[in-house]
Amino acid sequence: MKKSFIVLITLFATMFIACGNANKKNETAEAVAQKEQTPVEVPSQEGYERAYFASGCFWCVEAIYESVKGVKESISGYSGGHTENPTYEESNTGRTGHAEAVEVIYDPNIISFKELVEVYFGSQNITQINGQGPDNGSQYRSIIFYQNEAQKKIIDTKISAIEKELGEGKVAAQVLPFQKFWKAEAYHQDFEKLHPDHPYIQNVSIPRLKKFQKKYPELLKENRN
Repeated sequence: MKKSFIVLITLFATMFIACGNANKKNETAEAVAQKEQTPVEVPSQEGYERAYFASGCFWCVEAIYESVKGVKESISGYSGGHTENPTYEESNTGRTGHAEAVEVIYDPNIISFKELVEVYFGSQNITQINGQGPDNGSQYRSIIFYQNEAQKKIIDTKISAIEKELGEGKVAAQVLPFQKFWKAEAYHQDFEKLHPDHPYIQNVSIPRLKKFQKKYPELLKENRN
């Protein structure tokens, strides 16, 4: 009886480990498939270009980029997944593959993509996997999207420089070819600006913004109100 019990426990343990390994393999396969996609390049409009970043809660990231000189607007949304027209509720399940992301509309004559990448890594916990601060889950993972090989080279160069200091493989952000950005619900847009007294904004978003602004004063707009 005891021997049968041990065999049964061993069987369940083996099944659990096998399932865990299968999940990791599926995640790896999906990431590889995404990397093999051809990036979609968004054409400039009226002299403005667009860049796409995911780095935790989009309320935080939107506010950070809107404080940067040359940025006309930062829009909250979803990207990096496999479903169409994702909602906030669907994204929060972690099953859409999407991460909370922002679309940054900027003037390349004032701020370069390279500088936007600097903002990206300079405003986050570079080594945190699947989240930023208190926000955890694949929907909060860090992704930096590229639209062409020139952008990818800028990103790869920056990551190589960071990992020379922190160690190989320490940068948590995925580097993926941009495919599509889905704009989030209206109530998410300009959330920090419209709800400055919200507990999350007070305790998480504003401190993260101020930390970035203190670190990179030369990249800030002169009038940020």
